[in-house]
Amino acid sequence: MRGLIIDNFAGGGGASTGLEQALGRPVDVAINHDPDALAMHAANHPQTEHHCESVWAVNPREICAGRTVDVAWFSPDCKHFSRAKGGKPVEKAIRGLAWVVFKWAALPKGQRPRVIFLENVMEFTTWGPLTRTGRPIKAMAGQTFDLWCDNLRGLGYQVEWRMLRACDYGAPTIRKRFFLIARMDGQPIAWPEPSHGDPKMLDVAAGVLKPWRTAADIIDFSIPCPSIFTRKRPLAENTMRRIALGIQRYVIDAKEPFIVHCQNASNKSGVNPTSEPLRTITASPKGGGMAVCVPSIMKVNHAGERYRGGDVTEPLQTLTAKNGTALVSAFLAQHNTGVVGRKADAPLSTITARGTQQNLVTSNLVKLRGACRDGQAVTTPMPTLTAGGNPVGEVRAFLIKYYGCGVGQGVTAPLHTITTRDRYGLVMIHGEPWQVVDIGMRMLTPRELFNAQGFPPDYIIDVGADGQPVTKTVAVGRCGNAVPPVFSRALADANCGFAKVQDLEAVG
Repeated sequence: MRGLIIDNFAGGGGASTGLEQALGRPVDVAINHDPDALAMHAANHPQTEHHCESVWAVNPREICAGRTVDVAWFSPDCKHFSRAKGGKPVEKAIRGLAWVVFKWAALPKGQRPRVIFLENVMEFTTWGPLTRTGRPIKAMAGQTFDLWCDNLRGLGYQVEWRMLRACDYGAPTIRKRFFLIARMDGQPIAWPEPSHGDPKMLDVAAGVLKPWRTAADIIDFSIPCPSIFTRKRPLAENTMRRIALGIQRYVIDAKEPFIVHCQNASNKSGVNPTSEPLRTITASPKGGGMAVCVPSIMKVNHAGERYRGGDVTEPLQTLTAKNGTALVSAFLAQHNTGVVGRKADAPLSTITARGTQQNLVTSNLVKLRGACRDGQAVTTPMPTLTAGGNPVGEVRAFLIKYYGCGVGQGVTAPLHTITTRDRYGLVMIHGEPWQVVDIGMRMLTPRELFNAQGFPPDYIIDVGADGQPVTKTVAVGRCGNAVPPVFSRALADANCGFAKVQDLEAVG
């Protein structure tokens, strides 16, 4: 009889998804106290037995009913270890959630989990005693963590840990996490080899590794991006400043424009480097318009962090539960006939002899909180989305052919902070001058954020198992708390071959 797969702190199902992808069978039991999270889990994992209660309230012996446990996954709350909490007091009870591992590790020897995985933030290794006011004692940092590991070893487990990045295993996010593996079956602990890498690496050039997936892979460039100058509620001054600096770095000063080829609304993957010829431009409804984009992702929260971002050929930074990454994307603006503009996947309108009606639109991302100055390009992986915040928005800079001074001055206010030249926002694209005449911004959608975390594109995020709709806030929260499935898939692939369906069937 096959052993059980248990997902403690199951959340919306990130770890369960990766385990199922690796092992070819459903997770048997998912435990979480949050009904919203478990509703999303149940919608996507209907064959799993769900327990909506505290991990401390669950009785492992009753759940196992004499069966063994093949794999036990734990993702205890990380915010009271995370540096993002700053100098605020932490809660001992939340920091101590990892002790629940021993409710399972101390089962009778024939039932104990064969392999235990634990995921948390990098600072988990600093787990130690607190002062009476709830602040970590620096001189005793790591003592509780060492004791916790020693107790596992005392129960017969080997214990190892490492830091892994999601972008190295195929997710378009830079998210970096601590992982601990404990196993008691006498087999060596194995760490998965990266499958992806920085495009500049020799192994990528040689085809040994695939290039990192990037923010551009998950951005839907067909979604409208309203002007920041016509908002009912003006953006905060700091946000405007960050947008201006992002435009300066990723549009005006960018050396390599990002060209998006949109064949139709369902084709989100056609991206060409500027070194390649443009594809055919057609005028039919199903044809494609061309847009030059210099996309970037801006990170704006995390006080004190001087994050300058990157291009969209790199993974996103860690995503948080409160939509934290903004995108700047491309579409066409038109300045004759009273037309505001058109999407890049729509046919071009008639080009007149004046040549000034058609615009290009560039794209980058902005984070709306924190000390980040200018965001990040969409040619890099998404920033980390965490449970605590980091709203991310898309910024689009509308460009028009430049024929002299004075064009578009009415909407260039944010650019005053970065240039005093008469030719505001002038950018050269293929040797021709273009000028910024408008700037738009939108927040990334929950679907884009889940895609950035590496979830399957058909993962259910808008309704729970009961059919009740899920709000955007709740969906983003589930995403920020989620384990990118690539992590659990890679770790299970490397260590749990014995639990895979095909291996079990072969033994049977």
